[in-house]
Amino acid sequence: MKTDRTLNCKLSWGLLFVLCGAIFLEGIDVSMMGVALPSIRAELGMSTSALSWVISAYVLGYGGFMLLGGRAADLLGRRRMFLIWLFVFLVFSGLGGFATEGWILILARFVTGVAAAFMTPAGLSIITTSIPEGPKRNKALLVYAGTAAAGFSLGLVTGGLLTTINWRWVFFAPVILAFIILLAAIRLIPKSDRPARSSHGFDLGGAICITGTMLLLVLAVVQAPDVGWGWTAGMLAGGLIFLFLFVMIERHSASPLMRLGILRSASLVRANLGAMLFAGSFFAFQFIAVLYLQELRGWSSFETGLALLAVGVDAVLAPTLTPWLVRRFGNVRVIFGGFCLAAISYFLFLGIDLDWSYAAMFPTMILTGTAFALTYGPLTIAATDGIAEEEQGLASGLLSTSFQFGAALGLSLVTAVNIAATRDGSSQAMLDGFRTALIVPVAAAVIGVIIISFGLHKQSIHHENQAVNDQI
Repeated sequence: MKTDRTLNCKLSWGLLFVLCGAIFLEGIDVSMMGVALPSIRAELGMSTSALSWVISAYVLGYGGFMLLGGRAADLLGRRRMFLIWLFVFLVFSGLGGFATEGWILILARFVTGVAAAFMTPAGLSIITTSIPEGPKRNKALLVYAGTAAAGFSLGLVTGGLLTTINWRWVFFAPVILAFIILLAAIRLIPKSDRPARSSHGFDLGGAICITGTMLLLVLAVVQAPDVGWGWTAGMLAGGLIFLFLFVMIERHSASPLMRLGILRSASLVRANLGAMLFAGSFFAFQFIAVLYLQELRGWSSFETGLALLAVGVDAVLAPTLTPWLVRRFGNVRVIFGGFCLAAISYFLFLGIDLDWSYAAMFPTMILTGTAFALTYGPLTIAATDGIAEEEQGLASGLLSTSFQFGAALGLSLVTAVNIAATRDGSSQAMLDGFRTALIVPVAAAVIGVIIISFGLHKQSIHHENQAVNDQI
């Protein structure tokens, strides 16, 4: 009884609502931006290459600073990091709305991504450090993950609506939402949040090296379709050099930014590989689906958002069906099933044609949303299970980094394949290019099925032992 009262005090539903609001804000901000790009280009006169940086700059900031953000939450205080960077998110989202030059918009998106990189792991680690492992934490994490997915799904439609008014509202709307969340967070996030103490200070060298690693690797992936192999190889080599230096520093640091031993957790490693593959497959599919509907079929941004709205079924299934499935079949089996559904859904979309009806597309949309519900939340659970409280921010940062890096990798690969497979500007050539590019999300989902399958045997043994203990 005392434990229940403590949990209710430490993580009330009001606090969970605030943290879910922040991840909803991050999801809706990302998805609204995609449908507003044509209007942004028309007003600011940006080239196609410059326009792509509106998305790429955010991914660079997010992916490049996520691990540092997770560790900063552990060392400097989760409440402090959450509030400070939520405010920064608010300010620079507003700056983007007032931008009159392309470079101002790109800068604003980069800093907004950095803010999300510090804010997101802080919020997630508040949940994971407030509730012990078990059904209660799983339920909270699944609600959290479902809210993030709902933000992304609703952002597709909301972005289309706001763009019809003015694309600047795609930036101003998150400012209003962030301000409301900030006021609630100041009141509801407990001030008893204690940062981890270290007598050896902050690992500045490790922070610089890992940030350099992520920035160069993400930059190489994002820019790969637009620059030569020499530049891509150079950036990759630079990223690997920074990574080598990071490992050397962490091995000898008295207070490492990332304890390398955390990677001995097979569950954490599988979860991060799964996150990369799932995000890569999903964003690659969405990219091709949007191009197919708008450029080949001539659908408006609002119609495209409505078509993709079926993917938002995950917002309903994640907090309802997924917790029951996790309790009934175990976390790994649910993730495995999610990847199987993702592979099937993307495979079905290979049949796209010049006059495909929405009824033919609907199975892919609904299966993709179901796969998202079965995969996203359970991956979050798998990545934080068995991790010490003082490293929950680090584990959360690793997972979020994997999602962002996977998204960047998937987008780059599917773009490169699409460009290479499209012979000319004819409708049939465009269709052939889209079909070929869809092999990327199918392949990523299949690889995910294989990787997650390695955890099935271990979970079966765990469930058998648990059943024996329950009988005793």
